[in-house]
Amino acid sequence: MSAYFVTGTDTGVGKTFVCCALLHRFAQAGASTIGMKPVAAGLDADGCNEDVVLLRRASSVAAAPDLVNPFSFRNPVAPHLAAADENREIRFAPIHHALDALRQQADVVIVEGVGGFRVPLGPEGDSADLAQTLALPVILVVGLRLGCLNHALLTVEAIQTRGLRLAGWVANSIDLAMPQRAENIATLSELIAAPRLGIMDFQMPLDAAQAAKNLLLP
Repeated sequence: MSAYFVTGTDTGVGKTFVCCALLHRFAQAGASTIGMKPVAAGLDADGCNEDVVLLRRASSVAAAPDLVNPFSFRNPVAPHLAAADENREIRFAPIHHALDALRQQADVVIVEGVGGFRVPLGPEGDSADLAQTLALPVILVVGLRLGCLNHALLTVEAIQTRGLRLAGWVANSIDLAMPQRAENIATLSELIAAPRLGIMDFQMPLDAAQAAKNLLLP
């Protein structure tokens, strides 16, 4: 029973979209799947987080909401600030227990991080510390826009410094006007010592099931 931790070069680079595409891709290969969002900040009037809703829709197994998303906060701000607003703390043990439970229910669990790799979470550390605690191979989503080379290489370095395995990376097109997009992808392919799992073209509306066809399995 496999699990992967998906992180990004920044917030807003399409982690949820790529996670959903990975869930569909594994399902297309015959695996049962669950998407997990350990920490989510930003709830609508019904108390739902959009990323969590999308991950649940893309999963082939309907898991308990508190396992899929152990920590959710109303304010769409940095998680440690959102938690402080509600006089709560993000602890790693409940996340670990939830992941263990989910891994008993599906062949593959895709765990989506929050923001970039070093986003503060609380007294036990940041998102990188969480990834290290979970000890999962990491998939990096690179948002293709000006500055992505620096952001991607710094994130790869941080992942490797933590002793984590980079299982692969996905180039996600988020800026139609990005100059020399192909050349940037080629540079990243040369400098990142991990498989490129796919290139996601810009699309509106987003269709993760269709985009899954552009992905290789890690």
